[in-house]
Amino acid sequence: MKKRAPIFFFAPFVSSTMRVEPAWIDYNGHMNMAYYHVLFDRAVEEGFNLVGLGQDYLEERKASYFAAEVHTLYRRELKINDTVRVTLQLIDFDEKRLHFYMEIRHAAEGWVAATMEGLSLHMDMEARKVSPFPDDIAANLAVMKAAHSRLPRPQALGRIMGIPARKEAREALLASGTRH
Repeated sequence: MKKRAPIFFFAPFVSSTMRVEPAWIDYNGHMNMAYYHVLFDRAVEEGFNLVGLGQDYLEERKASYFAAEVHTLYRRELKINDTVRVTLQLIDFDEKRLHFYMEIRHAAEGWVAATMEGLSLHMDMEARKVSPFPDDIAANLAVMKAAHSRLPRPQALGRIMGIPARKEAREALLASGTRH
């Protein structure tokens, strides 16, 4: 069954309110890093269900989407019983991929606990291979992207991870003529 996209999408998509569960708290007294991804995953399911990529899509059309790459920044601790909402911004898509950005925000106070940039692949579940989105899903994604393209580009997008070289070390390398 084909699913038509809403006439518009909220920009960004905002998930339902979720609560940090007691079992998610680690020995440091805050939510363990694995559960940030549980929250992100739940919000991805809510958001992309709007374009027709939900459980019904898997059951009826034997297709889904898989995570291919994720970059997460942990910015602030979440504690037991904190409530959060997760935003999702569709950055781009092509015939087989989705590129999106998410933020976990404290539901009452609005601060950002974590951000995540993700790349997912559309999958033919019977062949277990990457495959193009059907035309109706691509059209729904285009509507979502048009709404989300009005948002500013997130600063954390495309961030490179590493330990920056100290100024003195860089200057020593330059003075020695060595390039890295």
